[in-house]
Amino acid sequence: MTIPTNHSAAVVLPENPALPENPAALSPTEARSLFRNGLVTPTAGWSAGYAQANLIIVPRSQAFDVLLFAQRNPKPCPILGVLDAGETSGALLAGGDIRTDVPRYTIYENGVKIDDPTDIKAYWRDDLVTFIVGCSFTFEAALQENGIRIAHIDQGVNVPMYRTSVRCEPAGSMAGPLVVSMRPIPASQVADAVRITSRYPAVHGAPVHVGNPGELGIADLSRPDFGDAVTIPEGHVPVFWACGVTPQAAVMESRPALAIGHAPGYMLITDARDSSYQVP
Repeated sequence: MTIPTNHSAAVVLPENPALPENPAALSPTEARSLFRNGLVTPTAGWSAGYAQANLIIVPRSQAFDVLLFAQRNPKPCPILGVLDAGETSGALLAGGDIRTDVPRYTIYENGVKIDDPTDIKAYWRDDLVTFIVGCSFTFEAALQENGIRIAHIDQGVNVPMYRTSVRCEPAGSMAGPLVVSMRPIPASQVADAVRITSRYPAVHGAPVHVGNPGELGIADLSRPDFGDAVTIPEGHVPVFWACGVTPQAAVMESRPALAIGHAPGYMLITDARDSSYQVP
């Protein structure tokens, strides 16, 4: 089954409120308020200093399988928090609402994407359990602070993400491939990128692969399965990190009756500080 491609990342819908001049300076509360009020945009570079997160929301009957899948595949599925069935807020989004505070969501029925709404109130049920999963956008500020530029931010597009030929460890009804995000890094800075991101294991940590995408089963970097292609400058090497879209790929393959995720690249901005997930 082919993962749907989202090529709308750089498009601001006509009805959108104006993008803020400096998204990095916004607090998580301010950012979530903008999304709740209709702003639709990828979130890379937003709310500097705060962790961003993926979502996977499933009925209680499916929740143990998702939890076990994450436990068996911690690199792509590092869980930062879980909301009990029916809960719509928690410590990672104090005063927020998980149903409205992400810029865009993805709805799956029997593994098929049926909608990508800007809120999920119409789909909400009291038995839905929310898993909040670490996101590599969290360590991008640390990369930038160390002089490593981020191509998708510089180019104003969504991060490219790819379905790989690497299989995750199955759990119950959940099975699927590893999904990775890619950032081109100057060859001279690859070791630095590995060192810096390895200090953030709760948000995917060090890369899973450096160099030849064919070794991951990726045939063409210009055709990501999620997000947008980026220009790879001369002298740069493609570097791949495990991605929190992996549970959605497993949903597509495993075909539960209902599952909800964030739209890839349109993340939950949490109240947790980046530094709280940094290890020595």
